[in-house]
Amino acid sequence: MRIYQWLDSRLNLKPVERTLLDEPIPGGASWIYVFGSATLFLFLLQAVTGMFLAVYYAPTPDHAYDSIQFIEEQVTFGAFVRGLHHWGASAMVVAIGLHMLQAFLYGAYKPPREVMWMVGVVLFLIVMAFAFTGYLLPWDQTAYWATQIGLNMVGTVPVVGEFLMRVMRGGEVLGALTLSRFFAVHVLFLPALLVGLIAAHLFICLLYTSPSPRDGLLSR
Repeated sequence: MRIYQWLDSRLNLKPVERTLLDEPIPGGASWIYVFGSATLFLFLLQAVTGMFLAVYYAPTPDHAYDSIQFIEEQVTFGAFVRGLHHWGASAMVVAIGLHMLQAFLYGAYKPPREVMWMVGVVLFLIVMAFAFTGYLLPWDQTAYWATQIGLNMVGTVPVVGEFLMRVMRGGEVLGALTLSRFFAVHVLFLPALLVGLIAAHLFICLLYTSPSPRDGLLSR
């Protein structure tokens, strides 16, 4: 409490606390409101566990699979951390899907909240890109052929499909450059995009902390 009071006297945290925590919720607290917060928690879990995994992971065809085995079999709590990251990825996809379904069913995409909905759709697409790029990283047979199928699907996109497939694959065949690019996108590009869009999504959400009596929209 003393630390909080000291920080509050210098940073004026009370208004921020009221804005973040004292939000009126139509109909009272309900499990229907937890999906957004659950998705954010799962992203933080993925970020923390991913940083620890990246310490031991080697993004090369010769060592990627062996590094995963080393993490699971020899690193202290390695199997636990990798399990959290693996199942956390699936849980995050489910949570964001439920969050978008809840927002759609409650009409949270209608005016004046279209921008928040559009940012949410982009966030959903980025999470899907996380899942796709991360699936290749173990570099086993399942990951290899699933990624090959995914790249072939990208190649069927009219006009730009072939170009996109070459860029993602890094050449004519799926190999070392593909793994390197997927790893870079997974741990550098996508997290930067996701953090920025989450900040924008939360900022827009704070602008609509009170539901509109005209259309019955919910802020979360």
